[in-house]
This record gives sequence, C-alpha cells and structure tokens, in this order.
Amino acid sequence: MTTTPPSPPAAIDWTHYGAVLFDLDGVITPTAEIHERAWAALFADFGYADGDYHAHIDGKPRAAGVRDFLAAKGIELPEGTDDDPPDAETLNGLGNRKNAVFNEILDAGGIEAYPGSMRLLDHLEGLGIESAVVSSSKNARRVLAAAGLSDRFEVIVDGLIAAEESLPGKPHPDTFWFAAQQLGVETARCVVIEDALSGVGAGRDGGFALVIGVDRADQAEALRQAGADIVVADLSETLDDPDPGDTAPPGGDRLR
Repeated sequence: MTTTPPSPPAAIDWTHYGAVLFDLDGVITPTAEIHERAWAALFADFGYADGDYHAHIDGKPRAAGVRDFLAAKGIELPEGTDDDPPDAETLNGLGNRKNAVFNEILDAGGIEAYPGSMRLLDHLEGLGIESAVVSSSKNARRVLAAAGLSDRFEVIVDGLIAAEESLPGKPHPDTFWFAAQQLGVETARCVVIEDALSGVGAGRDGGFALVIGVDRADQAEALRQAGADIVVADLSETLDDPDPGDTAPPGGDRLR
C-alpha cells in the first residue's frame, strides 16, 4: 500500500527574496469572481459552461480570453480594433462589452482585499521587501482604488502598460520580467504569486525564484502541474502564524 507524502509546509522565510510580484484578481482582491460573472454574462448566448472561465479565459489579456473561448467553441469572429464599440460583433467589441459589464458590477458592489493577502503585504513591507502588481487587466488601477490600495504599490504592470510597452501577456513571462526590472530586482530573487494557470505558467517559464499558486477555485493539482512550487488556499499560510480566519471559500464573502 502506498501513501501520498504530505505537502511541504507553506510558511516561507521571506528574507531570502528581494521582491514579490502579485497578480491582482483572485490573489489580492476577489475580483476574479467579478470577472467570471462578467464573462458568463457576455458569453451566455455562446454556449458558456461551468469551467470555461478557468480553462480558457482566467489570467489572460481580455482579447486573448475572447479569442481562446470562441476558438474552444468553434466560433469565428473578425478581430476588429481596440476602439470597437461594445455592441460590435468582433473580438474587440466583445472584450469591450465585457469590460462595461465588469465595471457595472464593480461600481455596484465595491471590493475588499483578502485579509490574508493584506497580512502578507504588511509583513513584506515590514521587512523592506519590494512588491509589485502584475495583472493582465486594464482595470487594475481602478480595482486597487476601489479597494483602497492605490498607494501600496510603486510598480503596477497592467494591461495598459503591457500595450504601451508591447509586452505579450500571460502565459508569457514578459510582464513579470518588466515588473522586476522596474523594481530593480533580479528575476532570480523574485517570487511570483498567481491564482491563474496561465500566470503560474508564466512564473514557471520566467526563471523566478519561487512560484506560489493560490487555490481559489479547487484547482490545487492543476496549479502544481502548471508550475507552482507551493500551493496555498490563502496567503496567510505563507507566514509563520497563519490565521485560519483569513481564509475564505472560493468567491467567498469578500465582496461588499
């Protein structure tokens, strides 16, 4: 009879690292739930099913998410342009329609950061370890402002910066590399924290010191297979004194 060896402890000696690169949605704030609701509304007439968000969309730039979802459903639409109106039946038009739905949901409900993520941010700040946000979303700054976190990050690499700098999005590691460069910290001394398979893959392929997967969607094994060195349900687990009260169920009660 064979037994599965226990998972290694998740508590980390953060003093070994020079910087931490955080994804935003699903890592610092529960906006992944809002994104999923917006995508589900957008694709309601396109055969959207449970699991499609994490399989085809999560963590990717908006246009790539539209493209990959439609390809999975065997649907072809013209690419269009970035400034297509939301009612245009193009890839970019659909993406802009999704963005409008996302902002409506965000404005109606607000957002509050995960307490465990805030504890880790406070811990890193106390150690003098640099932090950055690396998000595919073009709404990252809007979300940070809604959560009262605009002043917490000197470096924010979002979908707007990626477009300005012609950086390919996740699963490519370029946005993470760019954030490390902006912080002035070598890639080999940076930690990547992600909840999306595409983001974990970017961290794996980027030569970073450590990749932490945050399991908000019951996909711990998939995160490990994608390249996560450690998988946690909540970032407080990476501290020496995790607080069980920090952990919320996937999509839990963090929205207000």
